[in-house]
Amino acid sequence: MFTLSVIEHTLKIPPRLLNIPLTESVEEVLKYLYVDKVITDLGLCISVYDIHKIDGGFIIDNDGGCLYKVVFRLLMFRPFIGEIITAWTDESNEDGLRLTTGFFNDIYVPKDFLQKPSIFGADGIWNWNTENESYTMDLKEELKFRVKSIKYPSMPVNPSPDSKPFAPMEIIGAINEDGLGLVSWWDAS
Repeated sequence: MFTLSVIEHTLKIPPRLLNIPLTESVEEVLKYLYVDKVITDLGLCISVYDIHKIDGGFIIDNDGGCLYKVVFRLLMFRPFIGEIITAWTDESNEDGLRLTTGFFNDIYVPKDFLQKPSIFGADGIWNWNTENESYTMDLKEELKFRVKSIKYPSMPVNPSPDSKPFAPMEIIGAINEDGLGLVSWWDAS
C-alpha cells in the first residue's frame, strides 16, 4: 500500500528560502511541489521521506533564486491489484459505494462488486440479503475491500457544471468475496 519512490528533479529555490539551511529549504519546496498530490503511475504522495543528493546551486539571472538538481525519495500511497485494504463507507448511491481511508477518498465499489444479492434500499443504503439475514452497509462503518483496478484519468478539458470533482487517481474495489465487506459481518463475537 505504501512505497518509496526515488525521484530526480531540478528544483528552483526562491530567494526568500536562501537564508535557511539548504536541506531545509529544499525540503520545503519539495513538500510544496509533491505532498498531497497524485503522480501518475506512482500514486498519492504522503510525505518527503529523505533527500539523497543536492547538486548545483546555479543562480538565476534577474530572479535571485538558485537551481539545484535533487535526488530524493517520496512516501507514496499506491496499493497493488489484489491487495486487501481497510476503509470506511463514505457514500452510498444506486451505483455502489464510495469509501475513504481517512486520507484518500476516491475509492469506489460498483454495485456489480458488492456481495450478492445486494439491494439498494429506499433509505439510500445497500443491503446484502442472505437466505437467513439481511446485512446493512451503513455509512461510516469499517470494511475490507480488494483492489480491482487503479485509474489515473486525464483531466477533462471542458467539465460540465454538474460533474463530480475531478479525481486524479481512482481506486476500484470489490467486497463480493468471503471475509470482505463490513468488518462487523465477520466478527466471531
